[in-house]
Amino acid sequence: MMTPLPFMLTFFRPHIEFERDGSDSLWYNQDMAAETDNVPTYALYGENQPLPLEDFFHCETIAVRSQRYNWEISPHLHPTLSQMLFVARGEAEVQLDKARHVVRGPVLVCVPTDIVHAFRFSGDVVGFIVTVSRDFLESLGRHDILRKRMKEAAFHHPTPESVRGLLQIGRQLLAAEHDRFDPDGHKLHRSLAEAWLRLAIRPAVPPAPTGGTIAQKFLALVETNYRAHKPLPWYAAQLNCTVRTLTRQSEQAFGMPPLRIINRRLTLEASRMLRASNMSCGTVAAELGFEDPSYFSRFYLQKTGKRPSAEKRKGA
Repeated sequence: MMTPLPFMLTFFRPHIEFERDGSDSLWYNQDMAAETDNVPTYALYGENQPLPLEDFFHCETIAVRSQRYNWEISPHLHPTLSQMLFVARGEAEVQLDKARHVVRGPVLVCVPTDIVHAFRFSGDVVGFIVTVSRDFLESLGRHDILRKRMKEAAFHHPTPESVRGLLQIGRQLLAAEHDRFDPDGHKLHRSLAEAWLRLAIRPAVPPAPTGGTIAQKFLALVETNYRAHKPLPWYAAQLNCTVRTLTRQSEQAFGMPPLRIINRRLTLEASRMLRASNMSCGTVAAELGFEDPSYFSRFYLQKTGKRPSAEKRKGA
C-alpha cells in the first residue's frame, strides 16, 4: 500500500499540507469531498455529446485542449469516465475536490469517476491525458489492479524507464486515435490504451518480473524502429523469441499480426505528415525510410485507398 508524499499545497485560497513520510505517492483523502452542486459535468471537457461508453478510450495531448482555454481547465466532473494525466515536462496546478496541488513533471495524476477536478498548466507543458470508461473498468476482474487504482485519486512519479515507455506508447496511441471507431482499428486502439494505463500505474505495484509482455515490448520497439523497415526476424531477435511466438502474441493482444501493426504505424505517420506539414510527398517518403517514392505511393494507396498526393491536397 502506498503512503503519502510530502506536498505543500499553497496556491488558490486554501492552505493544505500533507504528512511527510518519504514515500513516492500521495493518495487523495476521501473525506475531503467537494460540493458538486452547480459543477458542470462533461463527457470530455467542453463537450456534451454522448459517448459509446461500454468500451471507450480516448487519448490526447495536454496542449490540444487546454491551449484552447488559455491553459486552464475549470472545475468539472465526469460521471462515467476516469482519467490519467501524464505531465512529462512542465508544471501543473491540480485541484481534486477540495485538495489543491502544484506538481512538476514527470508526474502522473489519477482522476477517478465523479471527482470534481481542475487544472492549470504552464505553457511549456508536455504530456498526455488518457480517458477510460467506467464500464470498461467494471468489466475487469474484481481484483484487477488497474480497476482498483483507477478508483483512487492519486499522484505518483514514474521511473525514467516508465517515462520513456509512456511517451513511446502514447505516441502510438495518439496515432491510433484516428481509427478508434473503425472495426479493424478499435482493438489495436483499446490494447494500446490499456497497455499505456497499466504502465502508468506500474509505480504503484511491484514491477512484473518479465518487464512486460512480448506484445507490449514489441509496440515499444515498433515506435522507435518503424522508419527503419526492420524485418520481423529482427524484432523477434530483439525480443528473444521466434517470429511464430511474436505473431501469436500480437494476434492475441491486438487482433492482428505484427507486420500489419508496423505497416499501420507507418501509414498513420505518413497520413499525419502529409496533412500537417509542408513537405512534398517525396520528402515524406524519404523521412519514413522509403528509398523509392513510387513504392511509397503504391504502399500508401494499398493501405488507405488514396494516393499521397490526394492526402496532401486534403490537408491543404
